[in-house]
Amino acid sequence: MVLPFRFGVNLPSPTSRTEWIEKCRRAESLGFDVIGVPDHLGMPAPFPALMLAAEVTERPRLNTFVLNTPFYNPTLLARDVASFDQLTDGRFELGLGAGYVQAEFDTAGISFPTAGQRIAHLEQTVTTLRRLFADPEYRPRPAAPAGPPLLIAGWGERALALAAAHADIVGFTGASAADSGKLTLATAETTEKKTDHVRGLLGNRDGSVEFNLLIQGIAAPSERDAALAYLTDHLPFGFAGAPEDLPTILLGTTAQMAEALRERRERFGFNYITVLEHNMGKFAALIEELKGE
Repeated sequence: MVLPFRFGVNLPSPTSRTEWIEKCRRAESLGFDVIGVPDHLGMPAPFPALMLAAEVTERPRLNTFVLNTPFYNPTLLARDVASFDQLTDGRFELGLGAGYVQAEFDTAGISFPTAGQRIAHLEQTVTTLRRLFADPEYRPRPAAPAGPPLLIAGWGERALALAAAHADIVGFTGASAADSGKLTLATAETTEKKTDHVRGLLGNRDGSVEFNLLIQGIAAPSERDAALAYLTDHLPFGFAGAPEDLPTILLGTTAQMAEALRERRERFGFNYITVLEHNMGKFAALIEELKGE
């Protein structure tokens, strides 16, 4: 069973109020279903940026894509999540991750936890949110009794197991991340092992939980050489295949890229596709091509 396509765009670039409004309205006009804001130092703070996005758009959902959860006290985060969800009439989609860039922790004066500690904090956050929102006396109330839809992003075994247990959307990063922040893109074979494993963990939830993938690169045929030069530092060690075979990369004509996304949905289950801000315009033709599928 495949789920209908949904399309999101992640907007990380700091800008003026006027430019931000124009950017959000453009995302809506291009047909994106979700506007996301990441959680990295030097980029817009997710909640105020998304609040303004909610004010100036009507249709897209608003997504923290994704919060660096170890930065947040779970109980205080629950208040922000519930308030934001209530004030946007339930358009919120909460994305959580374990964090991975050590330099950001150092800059914030927060000790950098081990990977296991970061996952444990992510789990504590999820269970705290679920517990608080399940209490009918909890205030402020989110728009829906259980709170907003939950996306948990990751690539490691523990993060994906947590997502399979709790998330409405599993966000597959499609890459392994070093503490430095450098990403190494995963092959199709590795990706298939990850998605098959999560399907097995989902049990009777398989078929109702969305699979999200963040696309790292999009290039038309004329841009292929420049794209390959950019990708060199992010390819898996010893990789000898074609870059367009990497699930997080789209190369080719609009028709070729659309067909690649259909194949990736069929093979891996990726129905919810997110692109980065600089690829927003390029991706618009794909939305038009795949709309309603």
